[in-house]
Amino acid sequence: MEVHKVVAPPHRSTAAKLKTRLKETFFPDDPLRQFRGQPNRTKLIRAAQYIFPILQWCPEYSFRLLKSDVVSGLTIASLAIPQGISYAKLANLPPIVGLYSSFVPPLVYAVLGSSRDLAVGPVSIASLILGSMLRQQVSPVDNPILFLQLAFTSTFFAGLFQASLGILRLGFIIDFLSKATLIGFMAGAAIIVSLQQLKALLGITHFTKQMSVIPVLSSVFHHTNEWSWQTIVMGFCFLLFLLATRHLSMKKPKLFWVSAGAPLLSVTVSTLIVFVSRADRHGISVIGKLQEGLNPPSWNMLQFQGSHLGLVAKTGLITGIVSLTEGIAVGRTFAAVKNYHVDGNKEMIAIGLMNVVGSATSCYVTTGAFSRSAVNNNAGCKTAVSNIVMSVTVMVTLLFLMPLFEYTPNVVLGAIIVTAVIGLIDLPAARHIWRIDKFDFLVMLCAFFGVVFLSVQNGLAIAVGLSLFKLLMQVTRPKTVIMGNIPGTDVYRNLHHYKDARRIPGFLVLSIESPVNFANSNYLTERTSRWIEECEEEEAQEKHSSLRFLILEMSAVSGVDTNGVSFFKELKKTTAKKNIELVFVNPLSEVMEKLQRSDEEEEFMRPEFLFLTVSEAVASLSLKGGPSLNNV
Repeated sequence: MEVHKVVAPPHRSTAAKLKTRLKETFFPDDPLRQFRGQPNRTKLIRAAQYIFPILQWCPEYSFRLLKSDVVSGLTIASLAIPQGISYAKLANLPPIVGLYSSFVPPLVYAVLGSSRDLAVGPVSIASLILGSMLRQQVSPVDNPILFLQLAFTSTFFAGLFQASLGILRLGFIIDFLSKATLIGFMAGAAIIVSLQQLKALLGITHFTKQMSVIPVLSSVFHHTNEWSWQTIVMGFCFLLFLLATRHLSMKKPKLFWVSAGAPLLSVTVSTLIVFVSRADRHGISVIGKLQEGLNPPSWNMLQFQGSHLGLVAKTGLITGIVSLTEGIAVGRTFAAVKNYHVDGNKEMIAIGLMNVVGSATSCYVTTGAFSRSAVNNNAGCKTAVSNIVMSVTVMVTLLFLMPLFEYTPNVVLGAIIVTAVIGLIDLPAARHIWRIDKFDFLVMLCAFFGVVFLSVQNGLAIAVGLSLFKLLMQVTRPKTVIMGNIPGTDVYRNLHHYKDARRIPGFLVLSIESPVNFANSNYLTERTSRWIEECEEEEAQEKHSSLRFLILEMSAVSGVDTNGVSFFKELKKTTAKKNIELVFVNPLSEVMEKLQRSDEEEEFMRPEFLFLTVSEAVASLSLKGGPSLNNV
């Protein structure tokens, strides 16, 4: 067999290595490649298009595209108006704030966002987190002005954090919210949101301020004397209607407009019923009079000092991460369906600036909602102009239609919220996780039960903590496998995976499948020693020749640090005492360079013990006095 020489990596300066590492960490998409070799005018145009994605598609915009966007914009507006009012109440904010948040943020996103399908506005999970966290210290009933100030300030911090992630290219931070964590968290939050609506659906006046399931159910059954049969009947009827329209649209996607228009129709019909029958005088609570006009400025309400600064920063951080994760996931989902690219860093900047601007214009945390985006996509949207059309529709509502919502019953808003959040419970995805990874399923359950029985933030913290624990286990306990030869080939594979693979007498072939660093070097020392002892015992039992060579297959060792280098040095000393030669197979350039630097006396990086493949190593060493391959 021809043996190929292992070539030392070309010399690179420390600055060059640092440059490459920083580029791969913060600029894996290489955003500057589009400017190379271009004239200054083209560079300026492309820079403007990169910062403002609207400039990419606006010059080619046509009347045909406008027709589609107008239809989809009006459709999502019919959904956004009742949802905006409902989600604001979920966040313990005045209902008008929900409409404000459906007016300004979509305009900002249309200019800065890169998704064509993302429909922007308030969402249930962010509303729940915002309201529940702020209510722990400030009562929205006893001190509504302070509560509103803290909500706007939390929105500012959320936007600042989101935009900073995009500008600093730190979007990988949100990847710590794994799919299993999000599925469990969303399902638990959906249960909590739905249970919170029992106050409106049953007409209860005195309701618990806690969010977990036990206090909520206890409050429901301890105030049965406050249940209103009129409210229950109305709520049940409209909830049944909304669920039926949702089911119809899921079965027949072409009828998406049925479920999209159902919330606005429910609000209209219920408002007429209450107004005509004066049901507000007979136990059915209504929204009441709403302020007319566009968003008033709120930058003077932002609170950057005082005892609540830590609370708003924490609330902004958590709502920012959750809403950003949801928005980017939704945008990428529809981009994959339509085969176009969504830039994650641009989305972070767009959503972040959208919330920063929103905090100064009486808006609270907004992002891309899956339900609205799905309707937007099904309605045939072509560009972000659909968000502009929705925003204009909300503007008209704010200016002229506010008096029409005065008699809207709260029970219908509760029914709208329940119908919207049911879609967050993804049972098929949970079954899929169970089939693939049991530990991920455990993480999902911890997120779910943590949210349901403890609190939203505690449930999220537990799930993230378990995910990080799993990651640490993979880092500190890397996989090492013993490899054997598949008869009749030069291929070496895991002995425990390929049952026909056979170990070569006199050789122990180990594959280390991770970087070697301070976190796992001690474990690898112990595990390798155990492999050697077990191999020597096996050789003795089968009366083969003694172990002569330890071959380390290092294709998967992408890096080493000082502890990693020490591991290899100690391993060389240990094997030398046992008259075993340490052999390296296919060390990567970074690993090889560091090992060569540390091997000043050329103890263990000798050319005769460096090979490109395991088969070449075994063949060459067998000829030099090792056991013959024919002994397999």
